[in-house]
Amino acid sequence: MTRTRRRGHRFRHRLEYAGLRLAAGGLGALPLPAAMRLAAGVAAMIIRVARPLRRIALTNLAIAFPEKSDAERTAILLASYRNLGRMVAECAHLHDLTAANVGEAVRYGDERVWREEIEPLLATGGVLALTGHFGNWELFAYAYGLLGHPVSLVHQTIKNPLVDAYVERMRSGGGTRLFRKQEAARAVLRALKERAIVVLPLDQNQSRRAGVFVDFFGVPASTSDGLARLALRTGTPIIPVFLVRDGVSARHRIVFLPRVEFPVIEDRDSAVRELTQRCTAALESMIRNHPDHWLWTHKRWRTRPLGDPEIYEA
Repeated sequence: MTRTRRRGHRFRHRLEYAGLRLAAGGLGALPLPAAMRLAAGVAAMIIRVARPLRRIALTNLAIAFPEKSDAERTAILLASYRNLGRMVAECAHLHDLTAANVGEAVRYGDERVWREEIEPLLATGGVLALTGHFGNWELFAYAYGLLGHPVSLVHQTIKNPLVDAYVERMRSGGGTRLFRKQEAARAVLRALKERAIVVLPLDQNQSRRAGVFVDFFGVPASTSDGLARLALRTGTPIIPVFLVRDGVSARHRIVFLPRVEFPVIEDRDSAVRELTQRCTAALESMIRNHPDHWLWTHKRWRTRPLGDPEIYEA
């Protein structure tokens, strides 16, 4: 990279970071309800005018909900972006949360499940928490730490180093332990031995080399097989867990789905694929029930099986 290009990248990084800090500072200075209303409105306006993102999202929604009308899919997209705006506002107010007041924002949907099913698992070993970019995924990890159960999270490095450091500081504020993706393998194994909750999202497109194809809304989607391989290798239970917003409020419920059962298949690659499929089905069920909670603008079906046509416009 030439010196001029490096200088241009640094300038863009500083500009992006300044915009992030300005937005976070402005929303953080407002009362949370007002900040959420403002951010939700701005986010809805952005997705109305951001045509490339709209095309991606509406393509995804047509795959997921072919039975719905264009108007219904557009309504889901707008609701999704309003939720994203609320999430941004809540992230600007994370510093207001403490162990004493976090229960006002986040509670267990069914505390019995936590007490009778999850806590006994943690008494004997670690737990793999299956989740995705769903609801307020940043608040999910942060609040869990304040509730007395800090999680370990594999952190995908953000290209902008200033933004990356900011996000890392934000996530660490709730006691979350972050592992860089490039060096996560040993750290995750160590965390599981320490009876930790390791959070792994499973809703991002992967290359053919890094993933396996499983059905997601009835269409093959290249999906990371790391969670399944780790679970089968260590025998660690997989528990799907998600944060569900109550209406448009700042209150959320932690929702657990039934433990994902391991397939009884001798061939390891086949077992990994089947377990990945079962995990993906759990994620899909939550998205179907709460379509406004998922981030529809990601090119989830970008990697295609050999010979299959492209889904997204170039």
